[in-house]
Amino acid sequence: MLEFAWPAALLLAPLPWIVRWLLPPAERPARALQIAFMPRLKRLQAEQEPLGRTTRNAAPLILIWLLLLCALARPQLLGAPLPPLSSGRDMMLAIDLSASMDTRDLQLEGAASDRLSVVKHWLSEFIAQRSGDRLGLILFGSKAYVQSPLTYDLDSVSLWLNEAFIGLAGRDTAIGDAIGLAIKRLSAQPANSRVLLLVTDGANTAGGMSPIQAARVAAKEQIRIFTVGVGAQASGQSDLLSILEGNTDPASDLDEASLQEIAQLTGGAYFRVSDETSLEQMLERIEQLEPSQRADRSSREAQPLYPWPLAAALLLSALWSSRPMRRRLHA
Repeated sequence: MLEFAWPAALLLAPLPWIVRWLLPPAERPARALQIAFMPRLKRLQAEQEPLGRTTRNAAPLILIWLLLLCALARPQLLGAPLPPLSSGRDMMLAIDLSASMDTRDLQLEGAASDRLSVVKHWLSEFIAQRSGDRLGLILFGSKAYVQSPLTYDLDSVSLWLNEAFIGLAGRDTAIGDAIGLAIKRLSAQPANSRVLLLVTDGANTAGGMSPIQAARVAAKEQIRIFTVGVGAQASGQSDLLSILEGNTDPASDLDEASLQEIAQLTGGAYFRVSDETSLEQMLERIEQLEPSQRADRSSREAQPLYPWPLAAALLLSALWSSRPMRRRLHA
């Protein structure tokens, strides 16, 4: 099927006539040297020139203009509908950006690293493996914000994640608000594909909704929540200052009991991330979810045809320009 991508360009067709009508006529040049036989020569030319000669001379210019407009309108030949991407999961990622995520108690490629950097590292790998799924990103601290809505553009989600920093959403932890915001984004999606991946290293210290209350609402909306607690195990802390202060558990603020209850209420699972082994377990569990079937809008392969009228316009322009000088004078 033939169609124009920019059909509005065809509305420019009468533009040359409008310009000619609006512009004032050119001033007649100063009279040159009078030659006695010039009036007779003009009469001879008028007698020899057939009627409508001016119109015929303008026809190539009109055709060139119309061909250029046709190319500008971008004609294209549409092929058969392509099969739509009809299966996948709708998943929101809720990432904690509170002050405690700056704690350096984890390892990344053999070196000590803060919690947020480790989360960014393994979540970037996780996002890259989610082909066919729609992902969204929620960042939360004292408040929760949607950084990216649900989208198939996984590169953009990964980019937004890696640009996040500690304190961007405040320095406290509003877990309940993050869950509530995810419910709003996921409730309109197919029931068997709604997933929230909640990553935090602490307990709920801000917000207007408690995490357990939000989890009960999520369960009614058939949203599965996978909770991830971030922080080294108690035996992994070797910071001398913490030992002197009597705090040998670097993740003592992590409310694992609430995270486990949230996962249990919604049919999800809880994972403790103190190294990279938990990531593989989480991937395997999420892969067990049944992908949803969507009636996505189909697309068609378009073959551009604008080079043909453009080439014809250029060819006619070249032929018009190469006419003998005497014929151009008559035009």
